[in-house]
Amino acid sequence: MKKTVSYVFIYIVLVLISITMLVPFVWMVLTAFKTTAETMQIDPFVLVPHVWQTQNFSNVIKAVDFARLYANTLGMIFLRIVFAIVTATLSGYAFARLNFKGKNLMFAVVLIQMMVPVQIFIIPQYVMVSKLHMTNSIMGLVFPGVVSAFGTFLMRQAFLQLPHDLEEAARLDGCNIPQTFFHIMAPLTRSSMVALGIFTAVFAYKDLMWPMIVCPDNRATTLASALAKMNAQYQQKYPELMMAALISCVPMIVIYIIFQKQFIEGIATSGGKL
Repeated sequence: MKKTVSYVFIYIVLVLISITMLVPFVWMVLTAFKTTAETMQIDPFVLVPHVWQTQNFSNVIKAVDFARLYANTLGMIFLRIVFAIVTATLSGYAFARLNFKGKNLMFAVVLIQMMVPVQIFIIPQYVMVSKLHMTNSIMGLVFPGVVSAFGTFLMRQAFLQLPHDLEEAARLDGCNIPQTFFHIMAPLTRSSMVALGIFTAVFAYKDLMWPMIVCPDNRATTLASALAKMNAQYQQKYPELMMAALISCVPMIVIYIIFQKQFIEGIATSGGKL
């Protein structure tokens, strides 16, 4: 009986936490269809719009080129995922399975990079992007995510968990290091690659500072940067701001619905949180 009561209590707490987390999203959706006057009301119990205003959608679509913003954001996310998985998998395997001079020192540098705030690297990264003439471009947005220190650490831990008997069996069969990596070791770390892809996509999607610095042109920026600029432009027009935020959420919602299983497996495998 006590066990049942404890389970009921736990489920009630989890439901309340879930409702609390959904409140900002529901508030955003409802505000997106209100009038400006309704959003300025003091009465907190007026949640549902009296008349659903679809005009907010057309106003935002006319003011902002969401098609280009979607293309820029999804292109940046895709390229960052590809670069992060490729570089992190290769370097993670090298740090976990290969013996070479300076390995511990180089991995210590990777760990130090994880401990340092990312804002410290913005100036040197911008100088390099500027010298390469990649400002206001997709590659300029992708540049900080070409190599991932977190991804290297994550993939190294994944390769360390694999038994050494696999490499010994591959070596006896005549496989060299690249063949062992591509045909045996890398396929066994797919779940960690999925986790890395999930974290990279989420971090890239909500990245704000770097796109605003490297892509000041509205035609080359991302959704997060465009929303920040709209916040200054539509300070008192909360329905338009909430509608723009709702439209910006669509890509991640669709991606989550399609790859829901991979999301859950990746988070469970990595033991991390978004």
